[in-house]
Amino acid sequence: MATRILKRAGVSDEICEQLKRHHIESCKDLLSLTPVEVMHAAGMSYQKALVLMQSVSKAVAPPVITALELWKQHSCFSTSLPALDKLLRGGLPYGTITEVTGPSGCGKTQMCLMLSVLATLPKSEGGMDSDVIYIDTESAFSAERLVEIAQSRFPNFFSSKEKVLQMAGRVHLFRELTCQDVLNRLERLEEDIISTGAGLIILDSVASVVRKEFDTTLPGNLIHRSNLLGHEASTLKYLAHQFNIPVVLTNQITTHVGGSEGDSGFVTAALGNTWSHSVNTRLIVQYVDAHQRQILIAKSPVAPFAVLNYTIEKQGICVGGEGSQETLYEGTDPGLQPIRVQTGFNYITRPMD
Repeated sequence: MATRILKRAGVSDEICEQLKRHHIESCKDLLSLTPVEVMHAAGMSYQKALVLMQSVSKAVAPPVITALELWKQHSCFSTSLPALDKLLRGGLPYGTITEVTGPSGCGKTQMCLMLSVLATLPKSEGGMDSDVIYIDTESAFSAERLVEIAQSRFPNFFSSKEKVLQMAGRVHLFRELTCQDVLNRLERLEEDIISTGAGLIILDSVASVVRKEFDTTLPGNLIHRSNLLGHEASTLKYLAHQFNIPVVLTNQITTHVGGSEGDSGFVTAALGNTWSHSVNTRLIVQYVDAHQRQILIAKSPVAPFAVLNYTIEKQGICVGGEGSQETLYEGTDPGLQPIRVQTGFNYITRPMD
């Protein structure tokens, strides 16, 4: 919460402008200073500087909430997949981070596009009637596919060109292709959410730029990468909580090296076990065969470990036998859950060298 801009913490415009001249823009910037430094930067007395710092400190302190209040506030964003929503007790929970991880071609971006369409729908149609902030780090976003999903999944609602254009205009795309670009965008996202009225944040993908820029075999890179991911996670958690909106991330896969002789390892989610504990809900998508795929609920505060079969159609993700095809499985550490990948025409858990 310390990343909140000062204006959002109740600081007057006049003082904000004065502090901005000294590159003090967030609550963290202010609270990192001494009262004397704040006094000089803001041009106020020592006593007023103390009062200002106390006020800002209270504004960013996490509020105390009872279990009853939390229960009453509980709400979810429907995925439009009844079987998945049923398992997740309503859908993707507001105020939290949901990660979708899996191999290329399994439909992670398709899921993001589908959720983007859903968020723009009126509440009477099961949507949020809100805008979407979509951060694309792989240049995978397709406006044509977004429109196709909208018209195919909701043909009655998107029957006119006007409604299609209105929907597309509510999805705000940011292409950020470096780690610094992503970090800068996330740090400015609070203002973007306020200005656009966004009710959903999508980051597709969190691993892409990180894995390109950080060779973890080099000394110090693993620590720098962990610090960067920690900063991104804390910023997104703050935004999700502060605005009570769902945040959806996609992640890639990696090979987990086996610990014993003869064990060549297995495919699992990228970015390590520490990152897996930064997300609230983890959905794993994996291959079954050339046409069918699976969604695994690998981590959730409310749902059991369950598997749903799905296909990717013109209208997006389609779960077969809504509500009747889910299968429970024995879960494991979400950071070590094996993922089935496609290699040629074979679908295996372990990748071929």
